[in-house]
Amino acid sequence: MPRQARKKSNSGIYHIMMRGINRQIIFKDEVDYSKFLETLERYKEISGYELYAYCLMSNHIHLLIKVDIEPLEQLMRRICGSYVYWYNNKYERIGYLFQDRFKSEVIENDQYFLTVLRYIHQNPLKAGLGNCIEEYPWSSLFEYMERPKVVNCSYALKLFNGDMKMAQESFIQFCKIDNNDQCLEIEEKKRRSDQEAINIIQKVCQVEKASELQRLDKVTKNKYLREFKEEYHLSIRQIERLTGISRGVVQNA
Repeated sequence: MPRQARKKSNSGIYHIMMRGINRQIIFKDEVDYSKFLETLERYKEISGYELYAYCLMSNHIHLLIKVDIEPLEQLMRRICGSYVYWYNNKYERIGYLFQDRFKSEVIENDQYFLTVLRYIHQNPLKAGLGNCIEEYPWSSLFEYMERPKVVNCSYALKLFNGDMKMAQESFIQFCKIDNNDQCLEIEEKKRRSDQEAINIIQKVCQVEKASELQRLDKVTKNKYLREFKEEYHLSIRQIERLTGISRGVVQNA
Protein backbone atom coordinates (compact mmCIF):
# COMPACT_ATOMS: atom_id res chain seq x y z
CA MET A 1 0.00 0.00 0.00
CA PRO A 2 1.27 3.53 -0.77
CA ARG A 3 2.19 5.68 2.20
CA GLN A 4 -0.34 8.23 3.34
CA ALA A 5 0.67 11.75 2.31
CA ARG A 6 2.06 13.82 5.16
CA LYS A 7 -0.43 16.44 6.35
CA LYS A 8 0.79 19.99 5.68
CA SER A 9 0.61 22.62 8.42
CA ASN A 10 -0.87 25.99 7.48
CA SER A 11 1.16 27.60 10.28
CA GLY A 12 4.35 25.81 9.24
CA ILE A 13 4.67 24.36 12.77
CA TYR A 14 5.03 20.61 13.34
CA HIS A 15 5.51 18.23 16.22
CA ILE A 16 8.10 15.68 15.05
CA MET A 17 8.87 12.29 16.57
CA MET A 18 11.69 9.97 15.46
CA ARG A 19 12.72 6.69 17.05
CA GLY A 20 15.62 4.29 16.70
CA ILE A 21 15.19 1.37 14.33
CA ASN A 22 14.26 -1.82 16.23
CA ARG A 23 14.31 0.28 19.41
CA GLN A 24 17.97 1.03 18.69
CA ILE A 25 19.66 3.31 21.21
CA ILE A 26 20.44 6.54 19.36
CA PHE A 27 22.20 8.31 22.24
CA LYS A 28 24.68 6.18 24.20
CA ASP A 29 26.55 8.90 26.05
CA GLU A 30 26.60 12.65 26.68
CA VAL A 31 28.73 13.27 23.59
CA ASP A 32 25.99 11.79 21.40
CA TYR A 33 23.30 14.03 22.90
CA SER A 34 25.53 17.09 22.52
CA LYS A 35 26.34 16.20 18.92
CA PHE A 36 22.67 16.04 17.97
CA LEU A 37 22.07 19.46 19.56
CA GLU A 38 25.05 20.84 17.62
CA THR A 39 23.50 19.42 14.45
CA LEU A 40 20.19 21.13 15.19
CA GLU A 41 21.99 24.43 15.74
CA ARG A 42 24.15 24.13 12.62
CA TYR A 43 21.26 23.59 10.24
CA LYS A 44 19.01 26.32 11.63
CA GLU A 45 20.58 28.95 9.34
CA ILE A 46 20.90 26.67 6.33
CA SER A 47 17.35 25.34 6.47
CA GLY A 48 15.80 28.45 7.98
CA TYR A 49 13.68 26.79 10.63
CA GLU A 50 12.67 27.81 14.14
CA LEU A 51 12.93 25.30 16.96
CA TYR A 52 10.53 25.80 19.88
CA ALA A 53 11.19 22.64 21.90
CA TYR A 54 13.11 19.39 21.93
CA CYS A 55 13.48 16.31 24.09
CA LEU A 56 16.19 13.77 23.37
CA MET A 57 15.45 10.36 24.89
CA SER A 58 17.78 7.37 24.62
CA ASN A 59 15.86 5.79 21.72
CA HIS A 60 13.59 8.55 20.41
CA ILE A 61 13.39 12.29 19.81
CA HIS A 62 10.65 14.91 20.01
CA LEU A 63 10.94 18.27 18.21
CA LEU A 64 8.57 21.24 17.93
CA ILE A 65 9.65 23.04 14.79
CA LYS A 66 8.55 25.68 12.28
CA VAL A 67 9.68 25.37 8.66
CA ASP A 68 10.53 28.30 6.40
CA ILE A 69 13.16 28.14 3.62
CA GLU A 70 13.19 24.36 3.14
CA PRO A 71 10.28 21.92 3.30
CA LEU A 72 10.00 19.66 6.33
CA GLU A 73 11.20 16.48 4.61
CA GLN A 74 14.34 18.16 3.27
CA LEU A 75 15.46 19.73 6.53
CA MET A 76 14.83 16.46 8.41
CA ARG A 77 16.96 14.61 5.87
CA ARG A 78 19.76 17.09 6.54
CA ILE A 79 19.54 16.78 10.31
CA CYS A 80 19.15 13.00 10.44
CA GLY A 81 21.64 12.29 7.67
CA SER A 82 24.34 14.36 9.32
CA TYR A 83 23.87 12.78 12.74
CA VAL A 84 23.65 9.21 11.41
CA TYR A 85 26.86 9.67 9.39
CA TRP A 86 28.67 10.86 12.52
CA TYR A 87 27.10 8.16 14.75
CA ASN A 88 27.95 5.30 12.37
CA ASN A 89 31.53 6.52 12.08
CA LYS A 90 31.90 6.79 15.86
CA TYR A 91 30.51 3.33 16.60
CA GLU A 92 31.90 1.64 13.47
CA ARG A 93 28.50 0.57 12.21
CA ILE A 94 26.63 0.80 8.91
CA GLY A 95 23.00 1.11 7.95
CA TYR A 96 19.93 2.92 9.20
CA LEU A 97 19.66 4.37 12.70
CA PHE A 98 16.14 5.81 12.65
CA GLN A 99 13.01 3.72 12.12
CA ASP A 100 11.18 4.29 8.83
CA ARG A 101 10.23 7.91 8.15
CA PHE A 102 9.71 10.36 10.98
CA LYS A 103 6.20 10.97 12.34
CA SER A 104 4.63 14.41 12.36
CA GLU A 105 1.49 16.23 13.41
CA VAL A 106 0.45 19.76 12.49
CA ILE A 107 0.13 22.60 15.01
CA GLU A 108 -2.49 25.13 13.95
CA ASN A 109 -3.26 27.18 17.08
CA ASP A 110 -1.56 28.49 20.21
CA GLN A 111 -3.56 26.28 22.55
CA TYR A 112 -2.34 23.07 20.98
CA PHE A 113 1.14 24.56 20.55
CA LEU A 114 1.36 24.93 24.35
CA THR A 115 -0.10 21.45 24.89
CA VAL A 116 2.61 19.90 22.72
CA LEU A 117 5.26 22.05 24.39
CA ARG A 118 4.23 20.68 27.80
CA TYR A 119 3.95 17.13 26.46
CA ILE A 120 7.50 17.25 25.10
CA HIS A 121 8.96 18.56 28.36
CA GLN A 122 7.04 15.99 30.43
CA ASN A 123 8.22 13.08 28.27
CA PRO A 124 11.10 12.07 30.58
CA LEU A 125 8.90 12.30 33.69
CA LYS A 126 6.22 10.05 32.16
CA ALA A 127 8.98 7.61 31.19
CA GLY A 128 10.07 7.41 34.83
CA LEU A 129 13.32 9.35 34.37
CA GLY A 130 13.36 11.44 37.52
CA ASN A 131 10.83 12.94 39.88
CA CYS A 132 10.46 16.33 38.19
CA ILE A 133 10.92 17.75 34.72
CA GLU A 134 13.86 19.93 35.80
CA GLU A 135 15.98 16.85 36.53
CA TYR A 136 16.25 15.75 32.89
CA PRO A 137 19.27 17.38 31.19
CA TRP A 138 18.42 16.75 27.52
CA SER A 139 15.24 18.72 26.96
CA SER A 140 14.78 22.38 26.02
CA LEU A 141 13.33 23.19 29.45
CA PHE A 142 16.75 24.48 30.54
CA GLU A 143 16.76 26.94 27.65
CA TYR A 144 13.43 28.33 28.83
CA MET A 145 14.72 28.56 32.40
CA GLU A 146 18.09 30.09 31.57
CA ARG A 147 19.73 31.35 28.37
CA PRO A 148 18.35 30.12 25.02
CA LYS A 149 20.89 28.53 22.69
CA VAL A 150 19.12 26.41 20.08
CA VAL A 151 15.49 27.19 20.90
CA ASN A 152 13.36 30.25 20.16
CA CYS A 153 11.82 30.73 23.61
CA SER A 154 10.29 34.16 23.10
CA TYR A 155 7.30 32.99 21.03
CA ALA A 156 6.00 30.68 23.78
CA LEU A 157 6.91 32.95 26.68
CA LYS A 158 5.01 35.90 25.18
CA LEU A 159 1.87 33.76 25.31
CA PHE A 160 2.17 33.82 29.11
CA ASN A 161 3.29 37.33 29.97
CA GLY A 162 4.97 40.40 28.49
CA ASP A 163 7.43 40.45 31.38
CA MET A 164 10.10 37.83 30.66
CA LYS A 165 10.75 36.84 34.29
CA MET A 166 7.05 36.39 35.05
CA ALA A 167 6.57 34.57 31.77
CA GLN A 168 9.32 32.08 32.65
CA GLU A 169 7.76 31.36 36.04
CA SER A 170 4.30 30.88 34.52
CA PHE A 171 5.74 28.68 31.78
CA ILE A 172 7.50 26.35 34.22
CA GLN A 173 4.37 26.03 36.34
CA PHE A 174 2.33 25.27 33.22
CA CYS A 175 4.77 22.53 32.21
CA LYS A 176 4.45 20.92 35.65
CA ILE A 177 0.66 20.59 35.56
CA ASP A 178 -0.56 16.98 35.86
CA ASN A 179 -2.41 16.08 32.69
CA ASN A 180 -3.55 13.39 30.28
CA ASP A 181 -2.21 15.11 27.16
CA GLN A 182 -2.10 12.72 24.21
CA CYS A 183 -0.05 14.11 21.37
CA LEU A 184 2.08 12.27 18.84
CA GLU A 185 2.74 8.91 20.50
CA ILE A 186 5.15 6.09 19.79
CA GLU A 187 3.19 3.12 18.55
CA GLU A 188 4.10 0.44 21.04
CA LYS A 189 3.07 -3.12 21.42
CA LYS A 190 0.89 -3.76 24.46
CA ARG A 191 3.20 -3.71 27.47
CA ARG A 192 3.66 -7.12 29.07
CA SER A 193 3.13 -7.70 32.77
CA ASP A 194 6.13 -8.67 34.90
CA GLN A 195 4.83 -12.24 35.17
CA GLU A 196 4.51 -12.52 31.40
CA ALA A 197 8.05 -11.17 31.04
CA ILE A 198 9.40 -13.64 33.62
CA ASN A 199 7.72 -16.53 31.78
CA ILE A 200 9.36 -15.42 28.53
CA ILE A 201 12.82 -15.14 30.13
CA GLN A 202 12.47 -18.57 31.77
CA LYS A 203 11.31 -20.23 28.56
CA VAL A 204 13.81 -18.59 26.19
CA CYS A 205 16.83 -18.99 28.45
CA GLN A 206 15.79 -22.32 30.00
CA VAL A 207 16.32 -21.03 33.54
CA GLU A 208 14.29 -21.29 36.74
CA LYS A 209 14.82 -17.66 37.77
CA ALA A 210 15.21 -14.55 35.60
CA SER A 211 18.21 -13.50 37.70
CA GLU A 212 20.15 -16.54 36.44
CA LEU A 213 20.65 -14.62 33.20
CA GLN A 214 23.42 -12.68 34.99
CA ARG A 215 25.61 -15.81 35.11
CA LEU A 216 25.64 -16.44 31.36
CA ASP A 217 28.68 -15.57 29.27
CA LYS A 218 28.65 -12.10 27.67
CA VAL A 219 27.91 -13.19 24.09
CA THR A 220 25.00 -15.43 25.06
CA LYS A 221 23.62 -12.91 27.54
CA ASN A 222 23.67 -10.09 24.96
CA LYS A 223 21.97 -12.33 22.39
CA TYR A 224 19.10 -12.98 24.81
CA LEU A 225 18.86 -9.32 25.83
CA ARG A 226 18.53 -8.25 22.18
CA GLU A 227 15.88 -10.90 21.65
CA PHE A 228 13.85 -9.71 24.65
CA LYS A 229 13.95 -6.10 23.40
CA GLU A 230 13.43 -6.64 19.68
CA GLU A 231 11.26 -9.74 19.41
CA TYR A 232 9.33 -9.79 22.69
CA HIS A 233 9.26 -5.97 23.17
CA LEU A 234 10.21 -6.04 26.84
CA SER A 235 11.27 -2.61 28.08
CA ILE A 236 14.84 -1.92 29.17
CA ARG A 237 13.61 -0.97 32.64
CA GLN A 238 11.58 -4.17 32.96
CA ILE A 239 14.51 -6.39 31.92
CA GLU A 240 16.78 -4.55 34.36
CA ARG A 241 14.29 -4.96 37.20
CA LEU A 242 13.59 -8.66 36.63
CA THR A 243 17.10 -9.89 35.85
CA GLY A 244 19.23 -7.57 38.00
CA ILE A 245 21.38 -6.75 34.96
CA SER A 246 22.36 -3.08 34.89
CA ARG A 247 20.51 -0.66 32.63
CA GLY A 248 23.65 0.19 30.67
CA VAL A 249 24.33 -3.46 29.81
CA VAL A 250 20.73 -3.98 28.70
CA GLN A 251 20.78 -0.80 26.59
CA ASN A 252 24.02 -1.64 24.82
CA ALA A 253 23.32 -5.30 24.12
